Amino acid sequence: MAKRRLRNRKVRYVAIGAALATGGGIIALLPTADAADAKTPDQIMTMCERSAVVSGKQRSVSDFGGAFADGFMADNCDYVETNFETFDGPTEKASVDFPNCEPNAADPAKVSVTWTATAAQGEGTYKATQQGGGGGLFGFLSGSWLKHKGTLDMTVKSATAGATEQREVPVGKVLHMEFTPKLQRMTGEWRVRVDADPGSFAVNPSPEQNFAAPDVVEGPVILPGAAGAPGVVDGTSRAVLEDC
Repeated sequence: MAKRRLRNRKVRYVAIGAALATGGGIIALLPTADAADAKTPDQIMTMCERSAVVSGKQRSVSDFGGAFADGFMADNCDYVETNFETFDGPTEKASVDFPNCEPNAADPAKVSVTWTATAAQGEGTYKATQQGGGGGLFGFLSGSWLKHKGTLDMTVKSATAGATEQREVPVGKVLHMEFTPKLQRMTGEWRVRVDADPGSFAVNPSPEQNFAAPDVVEGPVILPGAAGAPGVVDGTSRAVLEDC
């Protein structure tokens, strides 16, 4: 029995040696990568940032701080919008208080009320799409954002609304202004593609691989500014009266 085991072992050694001698044919016996390998959204975004083409723009490895030897992690990445909606944002106090609470007050007080409100500009979900992210994907996201009428260039971090109004404050009341901004939300996903590889003498072929990472961007709806001035936030202002 011992001699039989020895002979079998020799046969296996000879088979492996023959495969190596024929130029690496044994590679076909190794496991290949699964095209459906799961990846986290952050991993997909890293692949997108290091894609050869992003939103139709050919890139260099230097665009993401890579060296020539690093190469690209994917062949293509596109942001694909799936939904766009507008909605009312949170209401905020936009002015100081204007009281008419003197004990001997008999008439409404006429006041000039200056109010102002600021709405933060949107940014993407991931580190690569945050505002100011050097070498990231923020600029590509901004391109999709600007397709919509009344949007603000996303390199601007905030926009304001404001006015000066003449108001009357009744006796025994305190007036202040509130502002409700109109916001918009862009929903979509980053789609990353790794092209199929037909393989070569020493490399196994691999199928095309596709990955997607969802993204949501929110920001204010913008009204055009007068005479070329920066746009202002759209929304509704109202005077609020409270008891002294």
